[in-house]
Amino acid sequence: MAEYIVKNGFVVDPVTGVNCEKMDVAVKNGKIVDASEAKKAKVIDASGCVVMAGGVDLHSHSAGPKVNVGRNIRPEDKLTGKVAAKGVKRMEAGFSVPTTSKSGYVLSRMGYGFAMEAAMPPLYARHTHEEMRDIPIVDMGALPVFGNNWFVMEYLKNNEIENTASYIAWLLRVTKGYGIKNVNPGGTEAWGWGMNCLTPDDPVPYFDVTPKQIIKGLIEANEYLRLPHCMHLHSNSLGEPGNYETTIASLKCAEGIKANNDFGREQVLHHTHLQFHSYGGESYASKSFESKSKEVMDYVNSAPNISFDMGQVTLDETTTMTADGPFEYHLSHMNHLKWANTDVELETAAGVVPFIYSPKTFIAVAQWAIGLELALYAKNMEKVNLTTDAPNAGPIHRYPRVIKWLMSEKARNDLLDSAKYGDKVRDRCYIGEIDRELTLMEIAQMTRSGSASCLGLSHMFGSLKPGMEGDVVVYPYNPETDTDDPEKIEYAFGNAKYFLKGGDLIIDDGEIISNGNKRTFWVNSKTEMTEQVERDVSERFKRYYTVSQNNYEVKESHYVPNPYVIEVESA
Repeated sequence: MAEYIVKNGFVVDPVTGVNCEKMDVAVKNGKIVDASEAKKAKVIDASGCVVMAGGVDLHSHSAGPKVNVGRNIRPEDKLTGKVAAKGVKRMEAGFSVPTTSKSGYVLSRMGYGFAMEAAMPPLYARHTHEEMRDIPIVDMGALPVFGNNWFVMEYLKNNEIENTASYIAWLLRVTKGYGIKNVNPGGTEAWGWGMNCLTPDDPVPYFDVTPKQIIKGLIEANEYLRLPHCMHLHSNSLGEPGNYETTIASLKCAEGIKANNDFGREQVLHHTHLQFHSYGGESYASKSFESKSKEVMDYVNSAPNISFDMGQVTLDETTTMTADGPFEYHLSHMNHLKWANTDVELETAAGVVPFIYSPKTFIAVAQWAIGLELALYAKNMEKVNLTTDAPNAGPIHRYPRVIKWLMSEKARNDLLDSAKYGDKVRDRCYIGEIDRELTLMEIAQMTRSGSASCLGLSHMFGSLKPGMEGDVVVYPYNPETDTDDPEKIEYAFGNAKYFLKGGDLIIDDGEIISNGNKRTFWVNSKTEMTEQVERDVSERFKRYYTVSQNNYEVKESHYVPNPYVIEVESA
């Protein structure tokens, strides 16, 4: 493997505290090393550029059945963004739901080396892994969904944390999953009965368990297993006016619980796409709907064991998709566009609906403002992660545009001034009061060190200190001379000049020259199945599932050809 030394760039690394200092970064045998150890290194000239560790995306949707449903019901989406194959690079296509090859190339151009598929239906884990296998360059993992799982709800109804943890450990092993995802706890199962759970105290039909019990129980099971990532929550009442009280009540389920792991993770609950959960008012009418980002962030800032990602609306036409089946059904009746919903046997459900976040509407611009407010009110940038919940609030390739809005008050004001209801948004939201502009160091925390820490991967990703993975990106942005134009920020973070992934040169002077050697990360919890769980799994597969256990397991040899297994043992 070739050695490289990236010379004379402005290095930004929150872990080592290096903030725009001109220095060299060396990579040898796939790892970051001290520059003095790279004796025969090829030189990459980063003069006038910013140098960071590879980005870590902890929540997006790029693989799995609902992603493919999005591609199938929206062939028009594929007509946008076509790029012909060139050299080693495969053809790219798609805007909000890109092809697998484009997903990898987009992430690489943005300098990302790791991405988490944030919702994997266990029954369709094989297909999810097939698509992840086909996404080039970027290391990936996937989070199986547990919040509406029949086994989990029955065990938690009886406060059986050991059986819950035993079942989760087994399911992570057989599906090659990474951690615990919890979507609309109890509400998606209730949708099967024509209902929903809108608050943490609404009982789930038939199971007689509440969302609050599911949230708290899954946190406790996560810490029992000592998993690298914390419990990953999409709480109830997503997208509903007035839902901020439900959000805060859900976050409070983590109170008094301490992290228990060997990966340096401090949080026990990560709340995803918080923008969709920070609304005030009683309806979507402009006289009622309002931002409650400040109220939500007052609580988040006071809770050291909680993190979140933004779910930033980018004001694009996109394709929404989520395991929150009742929300997608509701959304389809609001916009009257085509839609699909699916129930996944004993495990979860999902829906897919196209959506247009038009800058000509009050609600879309208010949603845009609320997402930015959450990040701009954050006190600890290690606990807030930059996402668009791609493709739900916007396509993944808009991350650089979000960075521009976070770093430039002028860019934010330009958008509000050009929006039809910009003044109304300033009136109903906090965005007009905020003059904070995030620094490159804070952006690196949101996209590198913080995300890696939350996933329990801070020993591999998120920093340029010696011993870390050789993921290094060079952005064509000069922090001394390019600060006058916010458009330079967006261009730079979407067009890496050089990108080293695991020590291999992937992007050379702006051109993709390699498809890399991507890996799939999964967690092997060595917790044994209890007799109760073993009996329950066997009995329910025979009675309820349409497949047998033999047709359920994800085999590494075919579906995960290049695995990276993280071994954990419960206390």
